[in-house]
Amino acid sequence: MIDSFKQIAIGSDHAGFVLKEYIKSHFDHSEYVFHDFGTFSEEAMDYPDTAHPLAKAVQSGEYKFGILICGSGNGVAIVANKYTGIRAAICWNEEITKLARRHNDANIVVLPSRFISNEEAVRFVGLFLDTAFENGRHQRRVDKIIEIL
Repeated sequence: MIDSFKQIAIGSDHAGFVLKEYIKSHFDHSEYVFHDFGTFSEEAMDYPDTAHPLAKAVQSGEYKFGILICGSGNGVAIVANKYTGIRAAICWNEEITKLARRHNDANIVVLPSRFISNEEAVRFVGLFLDTAFENGRHQRRVDKIIEIL
């Protein structure tokens, strides 16, 4: 049986479809198992239709981590971050990706498909999944994210 930490939710809009498929094929022989929330073609669709169900699945604990992909990353990140307990981080370089996990305990990596290469995306996903949260002073800050002022 696959460890629940190795089951990853993945989804995209039409602009991220090709990159999503590339990521899935790259990790195909690894220890990760992807649950694909769609979309399943390059036909135009509305990104919230994928981002909402994926964010809910991560929020519920069904998946520890998620990957969302759209053209800029902004749309799916905005949708996902509406959910309590979701910390979706747009990642476009290695340092941002590592800090999203180390300092923010991000649980969804958001990839801007129009601004990164396939190879970069695979590298960022690997870094995201392999980087641990540092806790300590960062936990205090993460706890304050859900405070209503």
